[in-house]
Amino acid sequence: MTNAQATDKLPGELTDVPGWFPPLDQMLFTWFLEQQKKQGMRGDLLELGVYMGKSAILLGHHLQDGEKFTVCDLFEGEAPDGANQAESQKSYASLTQQAFERNYLSFHDTLPTVIAGPSSLVSDQVAPRTCRFIHIDASHLYEHVHGDIGAAHDILLPDGIVVLDDFRSEHTPGVSVAAWEAVLNRGLRPICLSTQKLYGTWGDPEPLQEELLAMLRQRSDCGLSVQQAAGHTLVRARSRGMKPPSFPPSRHYVEPAPVPAPAPQATESRATRPARPAPSRARRLAKDLLPPVVTRAVRRARAKRA
Repeated sequence: MTNAQATDKLPGELTDVPGWFPPLDQMLFTWFLEQQKKQGMRGDLLELGVYMGKSAILLGHHLQDGEKFTVCDLFEGEAPDGANQAESQKSYASLTQQAFERNYLSFHDTLPTVIAGPSSLVSDQVAPRTCRFIHIDASHLYEHVHGDIGAAHDILLPDGIVVLDDFRSEHTPGVSVAAWEAVLNRGLRPICLSTQKLYGTWGDPEPLQEELLAMLRQRSDCGLSVQQAAGHTLVRARSRGMKPPSFPPSRHYVEPAPVPAPAPQATESRATRPARPAPSRARRLAKDLLPPVVTRAVRRARAKRA
C-alpha cells in the first residue's frame, strides 16, 4: 500500500492509522495515563508532532472532563528554518492537517486544539504548569528538541510525565543528545525506557517506577532490566511479541465476515457400500485349481462380453 492509499483509507481500528507507535508504547501510554487517573491527577494533555494521529487518538481517549488536549504540527506549512524544512519534506511529505483530523474524528466526536506551525509556538498558547502528560515527537534536530524539552519543563505539572520519542534511533542523534543532556544537566529524571521512547518527569520517579516494575514483572510478553547510571535508575522494557492493548474501534469499523467452516468431506462407510456378491462354488474352484494365466484369460473374456 502506498502512502497516498494509506492516508485515503478511513481507519476502522487504531492499527489502521499509519504511524510509528509500537504495542509496547501503546501499553505504556495507557498504563501511565490510567495511573494518573487512579491517583486523581488532573491536567491537560499535549502532543508535539502528530503525523497521522495514531498516538493522539490514544491520548484523546484518556481525556477527562474539564481537561484540554492540544496538538502541534507543521502539517503542510512552512518550517522555521531550512534544516527543519528539509526534514519535513523528506519524512512527512504525505502529512496534511486534513488527513490528521479525518483520522482523529473517526474515533472521537471533537478535535483537540490544533496548532498548525512549529513547536516553538506552544509556549505562547499553552499555559505554564497545566499539563500532566506531554508527548514530544516533532523535529529530530537538536536545537528544536532542546527547545521542546525546555517548553515541556515549563508547561508540565510538578509530577507530570514527558515522553521523548526517538531518543536512541540511529537516524536521530540530535534527539539523543538533547534527551541525555536534559537528564544530566536539566533535572529530567527517567522513569523508564522503551525501544524508542524515554519516559521522564521533573518530579520524583521512584513511586511510579516501583508500581511500573511490579506490573511489568507480571507480564510474560515484556523483557525487563534495571540499571544504574549517573545516579539514575533506568528501567528498560522491551517487547517479547507483545500485542497492543484493546482500544475502541472507530465509527467506520466493519465487523469482518465470519469465515465459513469447511464442508465435511463425505466418507463412504463400509455399511453403505453395496455388498459384493459372493463368488459361486465353480468360481472358487477355478480360482483354486486353474493356473493364474488361465484365470486371467477367463476374466478378460468375461470383461469383453460385459
